[in-house]
Amino acid sequence: MTETLEKPDMARTEKELAYINHLLQKHKLVEGFVRRQEMPKHDLVEILVHKQNLVELQTLLDRLDTLSLTLILEVLPSEDRQIIWGLLRDERKEGVLLSITDNIRVELVTETKPLNRNIRIRVFDLHEGRLRQIPVETRQDLARAKPIWVDLIAPEEEELQWAHDLFGVELHNPKELTDLETSARFYVEDNEQIHLHSDFLLDREDESRNVPVVFILHQGMLFTVRNEELPVFRLQRLRARAKAGYVSDEKDVLLDLYAADVEYSANALEDVYAKLAGVGQQVLRSHITDEEAANILSDIAEEEDLNGRIRRNVLDTRRALSFLMRAKFLSEAQHEDVREILRDIESLDGHTAFLFNKINFLMDATDSSVNINQNKDIKRLTVISVVFMPLNVLAGIGGMSEFSMMTKEIPWPLAYSIFAIMLVLVGWLTFVGLKFFERRQIRMYTDAKRRVG
Repeated sequence: MTETLEKPDMARTEKELAYINHLLQKHKLVEGFVRRQEMPKHDLVEILVHKQNLVELQTLLDRLDTLSLTLILEVLPSEDRQIIWGLLRDERKEGVLLSITDNIRVELVTETKPLNRNIRIRVFDLHEGRLRQIPVETRQDLARAKPIWVDLIAPEEEELQWAHDLFGVELHNPKELTDLETSARFYVEDNEQIHLHSDFLLDREDESRNVPVVFILHQGMLFTVRNEELPVFRLQRLRARAKAGYVSDEKDVLLDLYAADVEYSANALEDVYAKLAGVGQQVLRSHITDEEAANILSDIAEEEDLNGRIRRNVLDTRRALSFLMRAKFLSEAQHEDVREILRDIESLDGHTAFLFNKINFLMDATDSSVNINQNKDIKRLTVISVVFMPLNVLAGIGGMSEFSMMTKEIPWPLAYSIFAIMLVLVGWLTFVGLKFFERRQIRMYTDAKRRVG
């Protein structure tokens, strides 16, 4: 259940943050000190000291409201943030994830790929209406389980073989399925296995891409296979564990993953809006340099790429949901859930179309600014050429022998001094004439605009 977020007491939050930093530093200091000591029952002492610090820290975290937790997590370093996140109770994590910034949300819910098997293959069953993870380290552990969801991340051949031998399902590496024809991505096999091959959005600060995911529905179980962790999957596991009745069967898990993907895409679109708003303020300034224009075009290109990936992602989700509705695998309540997700996708379509138009406008405006800068440079060169054109003619005359003959009665220093003064005077008169012509053109344009207005 999401908490109601109220404006926090900033002074109190700062005190709590300072105290949390104190406990974290104390925890690290004691940990380093205990590890360096050689004493009897070293491990027991270390465990007791760590437990005392962590219990004190967890007690403080339990007293904080969601918004205060969010603010604290956003200012802590990454290492400390992970410690705090590990101490939060599961029922608090969903509210924090919904209110925290996207970059930190991705950091918190994205897990690195560990080496032990029980992380590469996750198995979940339903316990008291909640999704519960079952530890799986061996084939025997998997054989004893009665899962509703089997989630494999970058599995090895051995784990794929376990699923085949124990559940009779043929799993493939998602990378091998990216070249499938569109019509072959959603199908039902003779043994009534339902196969869906979809792309899920992964949006990080340094890159964004679509990650292929294989879904298989077989004998009341959902099998998912992908090559890397996705924030959508982690978020759904947290929600299903925290809320009783959130899912009731494997199809609910599948639909909730698609719904979370649409929600994740909507959050990514909000980031695109925010970034384009900043770009728009730069573009619409009175003047931008060519270097600034190059940076702006680079930012626009990144947002255009992300917007395209989001559009492709929701299109793929729409096709998968339409296939499930046509195949009549879902209950009436699940059909209503699908219709709700499709309505959300329809709303996203309008946003992506608007963003494409906004991106095109900003690119055109940036190109116009670059052209204006180039026109100003050409104008300067033109003025210089016009100013020096009569001077070149006079300089040519001054270099001819006829000029020496005409000024033979005048001492040459005086003659060439007078000639140089004439060159400067002619250049200045030409420049003044150009400026007068320019002002006259501007005045005529202003008068015409006033008459039209």
